[in-house]
Amino acid sequence: MAGGAPRVRFAPSPTGYFHVGSARTALFNWLVARQAGGTFVLRIEDTDTERNREEWVDGILSAMHWLSMDPDEGPFRQSARSARYAQAVDTLWDAGFLYACACTRAEIDARNKAAGILTPGYDAHCRDRGLPRGTGFALRFRTPDEGATVVSDVIRGEVRFPCEAMDDFVAVKASGDPLFVLANVVDDIDMRISHVIRGEDLLPTTPKGVLLWEALASASWVPEGTAVTPPLPVFAHLPMLVNEQRKKLSKRRDPVAVESYRDQGYLPEAIVNYLALLGWSPPGGEERFDTDQLVAWFSLDQVNHSPAFFDVAKLTHMNGEYLRAMPLDAFVEACLPWISGPATPWPEQSFDLETFRRLAPLVQERVAVLGEVPAMVDFVFLDAPVIDEEAWTKTVASVPQAGAILASAAAAYRRIPEDGWSADALHRVTASVGESAGLKLGRAQAPIRTAVTGRRVGPPLFEAMEVLGPERVLARLDAALVRIGSDGGTPEPVGADATGAAGAAGANGP
Repeated sequence: MAGGAPRVRFAPSPTGYFHVGSARTALFNWLVARQAGGTFVLRIEDTDTERNREEWVDGILSAMHWLSMDPDEGPFRQSARSARYAQAVDTLWDAGFLYACACTRAEIDARNKAAGILTPGYDAHCRDRGLPRGTGFALRFRTPDEGATVVSDVIRGEVRFPCEAMDDFVAVKASGDPLFVLANVVDDIDMRISHVIRGEDLLPTTPKGVLLWEALASASWVPEGTAVTPPLPVFAHLPMLVNEQRKKLSKRRDPVAVESYRDQGYLPEAIVNYLALLGWSPPGGEERFDTDQLVAWFSLDQVNHSPAFFDVAKLTHMNGEYLRAMPLDAFVEACLPWISGPATPWPEQSFDLETFRRLAPLVQERVAVLGEVPAMVDFVFLDAPVIDEEAWTKTVASVPQAGAILASAAAAYRRIPEDGWSADALHRVTASVGESAGLKLGRAQAPIRTAVTGRRVGPPLFEAMEVLGPERVLARLDAALVRIGSDGGTPEPVGADATGAAGAAGANGP
């Protein structure tokens, strides 16, 4: 950090959803800036007109805002800087660093084949031909013939690139547009970027950038309004993110869109926490920490260069821990986008916030993402539960005693006085019904849960039935018995003794 506060940049291309790898890169840049009172610059590399879409730009901005990583400067757009790139090309041409090349790829390959060269490199055929500029030819950079270009990388140490292995690379297309590496260098110089922190897939282009930077500096190219070219930035190439097969994360194959995780109900704090662990770990080995701790602990030189496994299961588990750690009021507030409004699975007018608040502590202990909340509570806000057919088959249709259990439970619940309808009373009554049938409580309550909630999983059954109330619980049990009858079953109570025992338990209150 010598020489002043760092200036870092995040430079995504708007060609798709906001990739978790891009989010990790943005985070590590943001952390370096926050640690040292520096500046976090956002630059949109939108010169690929065929692939770029404005909605992807909006997606980048909204996702970064959701993650609390708004830039200090920008967004700047490369598409608005073409005049500046043209000036840089003029400077490099006039200083003799660029030359025109008329070779096609087919011609290059044919010459290599005739010479017995198997690698598809460029043979510098046009280097000394003196072809004029501006005739539809590409412009190549004249690389040194000897020595090596050294990239000093915070994460990987010194990486040497022998000059004899480097082609005279194309810096400007035949159309006159600069290639990625030249535009990047011009932007980084003009924006006085001190640290280039990006993915390791860009490491092979870095020596080209170093040569261009040094060439522009020798030709007295300076940022507008200054007199000196800034020194080369500090480089840090972050480890690749891989899936469970240890293959590089793919947009086509893997769940990599940050927007998707936001829409499923992941918390931004959990996403940031997890992304920070992809290639780095705190000095104390902690796995959960807040942003202030992350800023205090993060160290770029402690980032590991090995590939980092993006484990969706671990992220989901961590998100669940974050949800369970929230104060109840904060959890209820976070749930509102999923449980109120026209997109919910129940009529808007059926929702009652106080009813949800009664269930919220039970739901909070059982969901991993906020998107799971509606399925946990929909049975309360629907006139009748939506029966999951798989649950019905496993807990009712394929269980010979299910009809008898439901009939006995309905009879026993009716004997519970209205002022005694509670989770404790329901628990005791159901246990008695199950005991009379020779079943443990878990087996006995399974068909009741499906009949009342429509699913095999959800909040604790007896607390849920307390909130639902006796009238709605009994109506759902009766409906389930009717369905069993229509399927050809003949549900009968487990027996008079069981009903009487259950009734006595209910009559005595909780």
